[in-house]
Amino acid sequence: MTSEVFISATPKKISIALTEDKRLMEFQEEAQTASFSVGNIYLAKVHKLMPGLNACFVSAGYERDAFLHYLDLGPQFLSYKKYLKQVRSGRKGLPSISKAHIEEELGKEGSIQDTLQQGQEVLVQVTKEPISTKGPRMTCEISFPGRYLVLLPFQDNVSVSSKIKSNSERARLKQVIQSIKPKNFGVIVRTVAENKRVAELDTEMKVLVGRWEETMQRVAAAKELPTLVYEETSRTVGMLRDLFNPSYENIYVDNESIFHEVKDYVTLIAPERSNIVKLYHGKLPLFDNFDITRQIKSSFGKVVSFKRGAYLIIEHTEALHVVDVNSGNRTRNSNGQEANALDVNLGAADELARQLRLRDMGGIIVVDFIDMALAEDRQKLYERMCENMKQDRARHNILPLSKFGLMQITRQRVRPATEVNVDETCPTCHGKGSIKSSFMFTDVLESKIDLLVNKLNTSNFTLHVHPYVMAYINQGLWSIRRQWQVKYGLGVKVIPNQRLAFLQYEFYDRKGEEIDMKEEIEIK
Repeated sequence: MTSEVFISATPKKISIALTEDKRLMEFQEEAQTASFSVGNIYLAKVHKLMPGLNACFVSAGYERDAFLHYLDLGPQFLSYKKYLKQVRSGRKGLPSISKAHIEEELGKEGSIQDTLQQGQEVLVQVTKEPISTKGPRMTCEISFPGRYLVLLPFQDNVSVSSKIKSNSERARLKQVIQSIKPKNFGVIVRTVAENKRVAELDTEMKVLVGRWEETMQRVAAAKELPTLVYEETSRTVGMLRDLFNPSYENIYVDNESIFHEVKDYVTLIAPERSNIVKLYHGKLPLFDNFDITRQIKSSFGKVVSFKRGAYLIIEHTEALHVVDVNSGNRTRNSNGQEANALDVNLGAADELARQLRLRDMGGIIVVDFIDMALAEDRQKLYERMCENMKQDRARHNILPLSKFGLMQITRQRVRPATEVNVDETCPTCHGKGSIKSSFMFTDVLESKIDLLVNKLNTSNFTLHVHPYVMAYINQGLWSIRRQWQVKYGLGVKVIPNQRLAFLQYEFYDRKGEEIDMKEEIEIK
């Protein structure tokens, strides 16, 4: 299996797609102005104690207060509390964590009102994004994740990933980390650290300790609360940190600044693989060129087809996701209804495992498979689903089919599920129901070009149109596109874009920033 990553950035949003054997498996998209806050650390204030929940609400700068449960304070909370008081005391220089006295561990049976006070300063880290009407979830157990290691201040133990099976390698890693880590820091050794040299591990250890020290300097200098004192790496680098593996053949990026950011990160963690990061220079949009746009449009939405007419219906409620499996108008299996039901269900299990990763669906997922009479067929389906989900990095749990033919799945959720609207609103009438004649569309485009060139003095720009429109204006030796270039200059470039609706168009300047030409601009 070969994997490729595609990173497309526009002034409004950034999109990241992961393909396995050319098939879209994961997709993330967010506005450039949006922030991915899991991992961020805040110096915040306790806003309200909730003894009934044994929790509190923390003011961390979000629209809704963050939730902090007593058990999320962590065993070392008293050590953090004492150290935070020293850092905020105004003394010159940071107190050394290596010389700090580790306080007694906080008991699991305690209460929130005996531990915290309203208005108290706390150092908290985001573990879950705000979802729906809920604010983010916080923890006081601070961690700094890296490629090979996870650094845990105020702990002193070393843990090795259970996926590293070799006892000798586990013992070697423990011994190496014990020798290089500073006092009063705990470390979790990640799976990818297997067989890595001491120098590589030591380099990352120093980077992570440096991040802790920079965070504490910001804590000491903070004037107003709440304050963001540590920001997790960008979505692009954060995803690569968790996903990167030697099977990647290429990482394509269509934005130069992000290209250098990704290149620097890959060079840091895998210098021998830095050549797989490539800056895309093609005329077509990156996702169009590699057939990702078509897969996005066919894979999202309420109805998803997967095998010879069979399809899934995916619904989302406040509490859970519901998936219904339908055989559709597919040809019946000659071996009978039971064989047909098993065939459809196995195909649905393959597609569902992909959809869970693709949409990053979390929480409770209830799947209504087609009823099967034989116990061995139900077991085959359960085993197939478990096998498919092995590729999923998120923690999950799958239950066998119930008496009603329902499969229940729980999957770790740290952010809202990815929703991509694949329905297209008419770009000309904006849903009113009537449009100008499509034969006049090229005249509308030419009027916009004339306005840009002759009145706004913009001679070098790119016009993005639907591929069908591109085919129309490009036909013949004396095509409409060639006529425009003769009349208005060679700076007029036309590009097909599968993302656009039939009569939709977008203008971009030479820097790649969109020129708003949706409404007529009157120049007097």
